[in-house]
Amino acid sequence: MTTFLSNYLGGQWQSPSQAVHTLLDPITGETLAHTGGAAQGLPQAFEFARKEGGRALKAMSYAQRAAMLAEMVKLMQSKRDDYYAISLANSGTTKADSGVDVDGGIFTLGYYAKLGAGLGDATSLTDGAAAVMSKDQLFQSQHMMVPVRGLALFINAFNFPSWGLWEKAAPALLSGVPVVIKPATVTAWLTHRMVADVIEAGLLPPGALSIVCGNSTGLLDALTPFDVMSFTGSADTASKIRSHPSIARDSVRVNIEADSLNVTILGEDAAPGTEAFNLYVDNLVRDMTIKSGQRCTAPRRALVPKGYMHAVAEAAAGKLAAIRTGDPRNAETGMGALVSREQYDSVQAGLAQLKSESSTLFDGSAQPLLDADERSACVAPTLLGVRDTDAATKVHDLEVFGPVSSLMGYRDLAHAMEIAHRGLGSLVASVYSADNAWMASAAQELATSHGRVHLVSPEVAKTHTGHGNVMPASIHGGPGRAGGGEELGGLRALAFYHRKSAIQGPSAALDIAKQNSTPLSY
Repeated sequence: MTTFLSNYLGGQWQSPSQAVHTLLDPITGETLAHTGGAAQGLPQAFEFARKEGGRALKAMSYAQRAAMLAEMVKLMQSKRDDYYAISLANSGTTKADSGVDVDGGIFTLGYYAKLGAGLGDATSLTDGAAAVMSKDQLFQSQHMMVPVRGLALFINAFNFPSWGLWEKAAPALLSGVPVVIKPATVTAWLTHRMVADVIEAGLLPPGALSIVCGNSTGLLDALTPFDVMSFTGSADTASKIRSHPSIARDSVRVNIEADSLNVTILGEDAAPGTEAFNLYVDNLVRDMTIKSGQRCTAPRRALVPKGYMHAVAEAAAGKLAAIRTGDPRNAETGMGALVSREQYDSVQAGLAQLKSESSTLFDGSAQPLLDADERSACVAPTLLGVRDTDAATKVHDLEVFGPVSSLMGYRDLAHAMEIAHRGLGSLVASVYSADNAWMASAAQELATSHGRVHLVSPEVAKTHTGHGNVMPASIHGGPGRAGGGEELGGLRALAFYHRKSAIQGPSAALDIAKQNSTPLSY
């Protein structure tokens, strides 16, 4: 029986409407679930979330909300097998790639449960020490952070239906802010199932967590000045969001994560045969193919010293050739499908554009697919070589959201940094080298245009977390083309869901105001 993904708004499930959107298995094309069209009663539902969900959450301390998150973790851990099955069917991912999403989301939720427990019984935060504003020291100013009055609306991308939800919802709920989630329709099943499990278990107050499946019509219209919203998706959609009247006129606080042409760089010292060289190739191949390249942090541009181009291409091609693409139900499959035929067409069109200024160094499509055919959304990995690094433009402008990366040669450190900056702002850059001074210089420069800089030497070969892995202790986001947003980063994530205000007055009054506060210490 096909599942209908109903909306949960105003503390209740809405009756199934006419099916408008169909979710498909990207391998077999089998119908998995349906969603309806535009949600009904959004203004009333949003007000219910603000008043009922918000009031109940804000009545709790950080530690109490953290305990609530911990119970959610236990629930999800007990249902991991169900989530893995949904991920395989709806996203076409292997077990390992499903784990990146499913377990990554649960881990992030648990991480914020532990952080929140350390905030204790407080209900607000202080930011820094009080500033003395009078000669007698009696009149002072204290910056305090209190949970925002409104709700948090999340409009998420299709690639991480679990992690994309919980990396946003965990700090929001911990802050005492109710959440409305709008997952990308094509992979909404997993998000819907997780939300339904939490609601059925009664782990959150009514109105604390809502979900809208189907299209997003009316969501932004229902926002008010004290709400916040976070969007993950294309730069084109982000631009439309920023210009929406609710955002532009009412100054709704917005966090954007958009396109990102991430770069991975091989150091000048990392000659073929060195450990740093081998680490670079291993991680380039791994990050190209995890989730079939459908990660916002995947390395789209690979920079290597000009003299090492052939060696890198040959080594990477050998490893890519060992990865079989096809149905993840087959144990020999190393890389599954894209999420849909629409995404397949988008990747093919993007590849055609990139090839206009590149040569193909490896094309995995020569290998037959495992238990899949041309009707599936499977795309084999492709490694391109840019013919003229300085003249090329498309490689710095077009993000092909699949298992595709472009190799480019650089002359020296300054040239490599110039090329990296041509991405106009990215989520992550990684550097592989055994020369700590060279890496440090690169990091200082890369930090001006990248939200995260990942340095890897042979010393950390076994312990580094990976170019593409977003860990909750570090911020996730990037400037410019990447959207200018910032998520996670430990307790830094709570700042987006709090309103900072300067409380000025007698020191005695400020002391009383701070009785239920704790310092926000990073």
